This record gives sequence, structure tokens and C-alpha cells, in this order.
Amino acid sequence: MKSSLKIVILMIAILLLSASGYSQTTANADSGDSNKKIQKIESFVEEQRSKSKTPGISLVIVEKGKTIYQKGFGYADVKTKKPVTGDTLFEIGSTTKAFTGLAILKLEKEGVLKLTDDVKKYIPWLELTYNDEPQTITLNQLLHHTSGIASNTIAHIPEGNTNEALELTVKTLLNQQLDRKPGSSFEYATINYDVLGLVIQIVTKMPYDIYMKQHILEPVGMKDSFVGLHQSQSAELATGYKIGFMKEQAYSPPIYRGNIPAGYIISNANDIAKWMNLQLGTDPSNVMDKQLIKESHVPDQTVEPFDVNTYYASGWGIQTKKDKQYIFHAGENPTYTSYFIMQPDEQLGVAILTNMKTSFTTAIGQGVMDLWEGKEVTNNHSDSYQNLDRIVTIVCIAVGCFGVLFIFLIIRVMVKLARKQRIWTKLNVKRILLLLLHTLIIAAGLTLMIMFPKILLGGLPWAFIKVWAPTTIWVTLCSAIAVCIIYYIFGLMLIFSKKMKVS
Repeated sequence: MKSSLKIVILMIAILLLSASGYSQTTANADSGDSNKKIQKIESFVEEQRSKSKTPGISLVIVEKGKTIYQKGFGYADVKTKKPVTGDTLFEIGSTTKAFTGLAILKLEKEGVLKLTDDVKKYIPWLELTYNDEPQTITLNQLLHHTSGIASNTIAHIPEGNTNEALELTVKTLLNQQLDRKPGSSFEYATINYDVLGLVIQIVTKMPYDIYMKQHILEPVGMKDSFVGLHQSQSAELATGYKIGFMKEQAYSPPIYRGNIPAGYIISNANDIAKWMNLQLGTDPSNVMDKQLIKESHVPDQTVEPFDVNTYYASGWGIQTKKDKQYIFHAGENPTYTSYFIMQPDEQLGVAILTNMKTSFTTAIGQGVMDLWEGKEVTNNHSDSYQNLDRIVTIVCIAVGCFGVLFIFLIIRVMVKLARKQRIWTKLNVKRILLLLLHTLIIAAGLTLMIMFPKILLGGLPWAFIKVWAPTTIWVTLCSAIAVCIIYYIFGLMLIFSKKMKVS
């Protein structure tokens, strides 16, 4: 009996040791697999950072409630070589919209507003028209970008850092017609969320930024995040850049305080990890109703998808690929970009923050998600702004060469005048006609340059292009205007002088 008991105990011990060994082997295999993925991810990110000329990148991956990877690549400030860390702050661009969307849903749950309400219930003066007929726009339609507000309304958002900036931004809509009937189709217009921000401000009787800080960011634990530049006094804010002359160029854009609800929350990788865990239902604090979070991921399928199998929810794009759902959004400001993507079934989230305006940010974020899921990625992404910058750089150099040529010709005429090889002369009929023709050509050229964006770019003003486009474009415009003036002066000198006849 005792020997039988010993045999049973021995067998159990062997089984336990085998199970322990199997678990350890599995854990080691999983760890090895994760390490290989991380090596691929780091190599991929560094390669794309170099290719895109992006100064700094902050990457964070969460899975099942834990931050499993966080790393900074490159510099928060190129000049001082300050490295990017998990504490480095970035403007997150349009990924801000999900915060505003959640606040709206939270206020509905509290009985303060209803998504089916006409926005005029809260902003009575916001009378918008389509084909000159007044329209009803609901808060739901603003959330889902089906309000009929045109995408190019972003070009008319005013600069400013006053307390009235949000209301002034919304008032710009009064001068613009809707370009489709509300509820008929999707059209992404960033100002939709500024209108929602003003609604939040009105119904809570608190400034939008204060409400969001106290009722959304702080409860989630995002204590190092800010609602607009005016709230942030942190030295951790990365320097912003945009492409110009085929390299990064530090740039300080105007402040658009009236656009904060749509694009100007400031955060870092550590805080965004908390935000993603909240979205994935793995936030340990349970400060936000999980059902409310799920509701913010419900897409509007009353309109056609805006991309393949992709609909818009409350500040999130919702895409279905091979029976998997992905929740994502990109953010783009003049000198910062971001991209968040989550796979709720695996409780997996990837966020990338950068201090340059580039579409590579989205490509990198998507690539990291693919690599973590074991897929292969291609490295053939191309950024339209980078391509435009290359072309305009060549044009700018050519314009500069013409400028140098015309300056040389002016100096040559001046030398001839000094040597009496040319002399000043009075105008005759022929010279008057030449003067008129010369003036008309230069005036037409300058007018065309000034009107170019309005004619070919859907009415976008140069002020908007100066802020959002590569720095090369503005420099090239100024250079072209200067060359026109120099050429005009050269022409005047020829018209008002003549060669001395050699006796």
C-alpha cells in the first residue's frame, strides 16, 4: 500500500515538473517571439523615421491592460539634441476628437443634453443653410461628420488665444453654406468638433478646457496632459517641425485656441497608454462607465462608409478586416502628427506621437500594429508633402537663379549708365507701349500667384497654406514675387534708357 502511494506521489511530482517545464518553455518561447517582434518594430520605426525626416517619435504599445513597450526615437528638439521619452509632450491633433466625443456622450448620460437635439437648442444663433434653406443639424450629425459642413471650413478658423476664441471659430460658419444636406453623407470637417466643444462649454457653464481637464483627463489619470497650449507650461513639450528644403524645419504656427476641441489636446505616451486602456476596457480605475466607452465606438452606418468597410463613430474610425475590428484615428497639426489604433478583441493598442507634420506617422503606426500581429509590412510609403517639397525646392532654386541673373543684368545696366554707354531718355510712343505691356505682364504674373490657391485649391487662402504646407512653398512664393519686382525694375531701366551711339 505504501509502495503504491509512493508511486502515485512520484508520478504526480513528475507531471508537475513536466507541466512546469512546459510552462517555462512556453513563456520563453513567447518572450523570444516578443523580442523578435520588438526588434523588427524598432528597425522599422528607425528606417521610417530616417526616410520621413521626422525629428522625434514616441511609440507605446499596450496589451491586456499593461504597457508592454514604450520607447522614444530621435529628438524632442534637434538643436539641443534633447531625446524623446515617454514624458515628452506632443500636440495630438485630431485624435483629440475622441475626447470631445466622449464628453458629449457623458453629458447625455447625465441628462444634460440629447444627441438627437438640434444644435440650435444650445447655440440659437447658429443658423446654417443648404441651397439658401435653413437646416436642422443634430449633435449626432456633428459627432459623425454628417452635418453637411464642408471640409474646407478649416481654412477659415481664426487665429487667437482669447477666452472667446471657440465662439469666434464657430461663428465663421455663419458666412458659409453647407455643401450637402445634413445626414445625407459623410464629409470630414474638423470644425464639427469645435461646435461640439462650444456646446460642452454652454451646457456645463464652464470653459471647454477646464471641463475637459477636470472631468475627462484627470479622472482617467492623464495628469500630465493639457487642453491647449495655454494650459501647458511644461518644459517637456517637443519642438514642432515641418518639412522644408528636404529637411525638418522648426516652425511656430499661430495659436488656434478656437480649434482645441477638434485638435489641440497635448499629451505624452505614458498618458495615452492610459487612454487606450480605457478604450479597451482594461482601465483598472473604472472611473468611466465601460458601456459609455463602448457607445463611443458605435459607428454611424446610416451613410456610406468613408473608406472600405470603415465608418465613423464618436471621434473614432471603425474598420472591419477579416472578422477583426480596428478602432483608429489619425491626428495632424501644422507641426505634429499622431496615430492611435486598437484591436479590442486582443485588448491591443498602438499609439505613435511625432513632432512633425507627415503622413508617415499613420503608416508607421499601422506598420507597428501589423508587425505585432505577425504580419509583414512594406516600406514603400510616400508622403505627398515630402514629394511636393522636393518639387518646390527645385522650383525655388530655379527662381533664385533667375533672381541672381536679373540682379546681374541690373548691375550691368547701371555700370553702362555710369560709363555713359547708356543714357536716360524720354518716353516716346513706342516706349510708352513697351512700358504698358511690361507692367501688364508683371501685374498678371503677380495676380496669378496671389490668386493661385483660390483658383486651383478650392478657395484656400495663402495664409492657410503658409501655416500647413511645407515651408518651401511660402519661401518660393516670396522669392517669385521678389524676382518679378526685380525683373520689372530691370525692364524699366531698359525702357527709360538707351544705348549711346558710337561716333
